Amino acid sequence: MHLLWICLIGLIVGALAKLIMPGKDPGGIFVTMLLGIAGSFVAGFLGGALGWYQEGQGAGFLMSIAGAVLLLAAYRMFRTKRS
Repeated sequence: MHLLWICLIGLIVGALAKLIMPGKDPGGIFVTMLLGIAGSFVAGFLGGALGWYQEGQGAGFLMSIAGAVLLLAAYRMFRTKRS
């Protein structure tokens, strides 16, 4: 049940990140879900490194969105350099 909850929140976070940064990005529902989950991991890692989160504490909802937006920006930056 926990995995289902992670996927649902990841989908919501990924969709909000794509809404904040509109543009032509690849993928459908699964890529959006993975974007949200990865954004949460990035936000948790950066927040832990900056001292915002204690060890074992997960990122919050808004920081997860910020992490997903950061991943989208990085993807677009590398995509434009390759093209």
